Amino acid sequence: LYNRQGCGSSTCEGVAILKKLHVEVGCVMLGPSCTFATFQLVDEEIGLSLSIPVISAGSFGLSCDYKPKLTRILPPARKVSDSLVYFLNEKNMFKPLWEKAYVYKKSNNVTEDCFWYNNALEAPSAHFASSKKREMLRGEEELKKALTSKYRFSNIFILCGSVDDIVSIKGLAKQFHEDTIFILIDLYNPEYYINTTSLAAMRDVLVVTLPPRNYVNESNSTFNNTINDYVAGYHDSALLFGEVLRRRMLSQQPDKASVHVPLSDTPFGNISFEGMAGKYVLDEYGDRDVNFTFIYTSAQTSKYETLSVFDTSQNITIMWHDSPTLPWKGGQLPGDEPENTEGNSCRMLQIMLKNVTAIQCEFIIEMGVFHKTLSANSVRQNRKERLMQMKWSHIEPHLIGPLDEKEVSLKIDEDKRKDSTFFSHRGRYDKKPVVLKELKHPDEDFTEEQKIELNTLLRIDYYNLTKFYGTVKFEYGVFGVFELCQRGSLRYILNDRISYPDETFMDMEFKISVMYDIAKGMSYLHTSNIPVHGRLKSTNCEVDNRMVVKITDFGCHTILKPAKDLWTAPEHLRKDGISQKGDVYSYAIIAHEIVTRKPPFYTQYCSDSAEKMYRVQYPRNNNNYFRPELNFEGASDRETEVYMLIKNCWDEDPERRPDFKKIELTLGKIFSNLHNQATETYMDNLIRRLQMYSRTLENLVEERTALYKAERDRADHLNFMLLPGPVVRSLKETGRVEPELFEEVTIYFSDIVGFTTLCHYSTPMEVVDMLNNIYKNFDSILDHHDVYKVETIGDAYMVASGLPNRNGDRHAVDIAHMALDILSFVGTFELQHLPGIPLWIRIGVHSGPCAAGVVGNKMPRYCLFGDTVNTASRMESTGLPLRIHVSQSTIKILQRTPCKFEFEQRGETYLKGKGKEMTYWLIGVTGGNYNLPTPPTAENFQRLQQDLADMIISSLEKREGGKETIEKRKTLSTRIRWKDRNNSFQKESPPEYFHLAVTENPSTYL
Repeated sequence: LYNRQGCGSSTCEGVAILKKLHVEVGCVMLGPSCTFATFQLVDEEIGLSLSIPVISAGSFGLSCDYKPKLTRILPPARKVSDSLVYFLNEKNMFKPLWEKAYVYKKSNNVTEDCFWYNNALEAPSAHFASSKKREMLRGEEELKKALTSKYRFSNIFILCGSVDDIVSIKGLAKQFHEDTIFILIDLYNPEYYINTTSLAAMRDVLVVTLPPRNYVNESNSTFNNTINDYVAGYHDSALLFGEVLRRRMLSQQPDKASVHVPLSDTPFGNISFEGMAGKYVLDEYGDRDVNFTFIYTSAQTSKYETLSVFDTSQNITIMWHDSPTLPWKGGQLPGDEPENTEGNSCRMLQIMLKNVTAIQCEFIIEMGVFHKTLSANSVRQNRKERLMQMKWSHIEPHLIGPLDEKEVSLKIDEDKRKDSTFFSHRGRYDKKPVVLKELKHPDEDFTEEQKIELNTLLRIDYYNLTKFYGTVKFEYGVFGVFELCQRGSLRYILNDRISYPDETFMDMEFKISVMYDIAKGMSYLHTSNIPVHGRLKSTNCEVDNRMVVKITDFGCHTILKPAKDLWTAPEHLRKDGISQKGDVYSYAIIAHEIVTRKPPFYTQYCSDSAEKMYRVQYPRNNNNYFRPELNFEGASDRETEVYMLIKNCWDEDPERRPDFKKIELTLGKIFSNLHNQATETYMDNLIRRLQMYSRTLENLVEERTALYKAERDRADHLNFMLLPGPVVRSLKETGRVEPELFEEVTIYFSDIVGFTTLCHYSTPMEVVDMLNNIYKNFDSILDHHDVYKVETIGDAYMVASGLPNRNGDRHAVDIAHMALDILSFVGTFELQHLPGIPLWIRIGVHSGPCAAGVVGNKMPRYCLFGDTVNTASRMESTGLPLRIHVSQSTIKILQRTPCKFEFEQRGETYLKGKGKEMTYWLIGVTGGNYNLPTPPTAENFQRLQQDLADMIISSLEKREGGKETIEKRKTLSTRIRWKDRNNSFQKESPPEYFHLAVTENPSTYL
């Protein structure tokens, strides 16, 4: 279950988590609701390539449309946009046909659903923008100006929000025309069915909302009902999954029924079921179809009533009120054209006076050209009929094979190529690599205009333009077959600075040649039967294996409408259309990308694409037009020439921009001057460039190899510090470590006596420094013995010998020598922050069998298991300060070796869980030079604690001056508190019991 608060950016951190988790998910993933995050999951090119479907209550954006693995429980933006188009087209006795409208976008506090619903109404390529005339209003100032203007564009104002937004707008514009109609998109607010009494501000508002939900009557009216639809959506997502799984299991043979039922690519398409939020109907793509309800305020009752209901599954109005009491003039909805009698009369009078004179002149002229026009029309009509009679190439599906010979079949998924306007997939046709781009749904036929356009496209054949081979029909669509350039788009080449470095490959000479290739292709295109590209950008310029740039995605204007983006000329941002001069502007933006190798339309102080397009469309003044940055300072003469050409190409006045024939000639002169001024021939220059590129690649390989080796050695060193050598090698070779049983090992435990007291009079950083100094010295001692450090926990230190490498009886000898070395070192160690205070440790040693292995996947540790570990820990906890407490099993092993260790019998000691056992003190080696410290003497453990505290207090009073300073050093974590000047202590927790050797009874237990 994906959980994230908000959708504030296009980079959702939860996606990184899902990249690790989606493999472990069973059959289906619920969430996310954020469009940005969902797109990163389900997009076939940049997503995770999920093998499981995703069910989302949200993900409204157009970028998530038609994703095979995605099911959306709430209506997506595409459905809302389509329903508004059909509603505006509705015409009856209560409503006229509406052709144009305003769309208002709030500048702040926009909810996730409204953001994407507005986006679908604004997107130039979407259904609404391509079907209706619309003007976008951004911000309150533009809305107020449109509402109060006598010559406004339309009476219809569409916005997404709530009743509060309508009230705010009415307060913003006090007076506006009575024919104004607000269409409020408020889908997830069931209040219109609960509290049916309308507000006065809602009198001229049509509300688009969802039908009543099953949970409305049960919910608290004060609760945020917007949340209810998301919660209900995920609740019903679980029901949907269960319903599909149930149907799959029932469809199996009874003897093969299993819960492990594989789901298809679109398991939730074309299905209906009942849920908490009502009846669900999912279309073939897994998107929810709903009945959008249009609500108005009755002029008689001032209550909300239903005007019409639109079914998105059939795209028809299934119910319209027979006799609505609409609050507008005449009891019917006004037209979209504003009525301004005075202004229209004045304008009509002026037009009529001008037309009287114009008609007289035009009549004489038109009679003269009538015969000539009639002949030209006849020629054009004959040409059109000839083109209609021609048939473009139809390719049989079996002739399209996979691009890679290792693939057994060609599967066309709806992979949307990045920055492309087509669905595409790669393949092979007639032994040539091709790319298949979706043109039509299989159920649709090409129109006459589209057939003419395809015939024209088939005849285009030029070196710098990709070739169109024909169309092929599969069961999932009709695809155009185009030439494939395998190096990818020019944008990809410019981004790859490793393979194409500036210093060698992408120098200024090569950049000019790239610009020259594009200019030649566009020059040919503008003189062909496809005179305008209309979608020219760096992602539509592709590079083949010979580094020749070829232009693609031209033509097909009747099949796909051009979109507005960073490459679109300002005149076409303001008014829809395409032109040759607009292509020249797009070429200038591409040329700027080439010479700077920066992102499209790069500026230092503006990175938002929408803001850039807005500033291009609406310049601040006539002398300051917003364009990408060109740095003329420090540019060579050759670079200055290129910069001036780019600047001329993006001129604000289209008439001042050069055509591509002139651009081609200018670049040809610059390119030829490069070779005329050089002393080397063309072949010499080519060989020199190849040699430079070869040396660059060799240096790059050597550099990367050295970095790889350094990182590998560093990783190995770190691994060998964390785990034993054999364990690391096993993990590298097989990826796992088998647990192993060791018949006999020796384990060492030690801790610091009075560690709680030391911490009581030390700061946290002083404690860390103290332990670090102690353990660093302990670790250096371990290097001289065949032992393995297992771990440290606080003041506890654990070491083992005899694993993972078996060493006979040496494990007990090495542990014994190591313990003597550590005890000898402790006798000379001095605490830096408490000089003069002794360091007391107690050591326990025991030998026996144990098992060892790596536990866990994250932060793996080599752990020891068995009773031997517990007994060694008991030996340490029952020991005495500055003493090495050794079990009888260890003594027996030491006695088998030639080493002459000295030890003395302590007597029977009670070990928890073991009972009484004979234990010993290890005191040295015969002939050994160990300077062991003298153990402290005390009647019990509390007395030792008090003695240590007395020494610390005395030291601090001498060094820092009194009891007040000592009190400041006390930490809140300790349980020992200062009582009085006689240095008496009280312990809040139960006392720690300690074994002491008493002469009267060697097994005395205090």
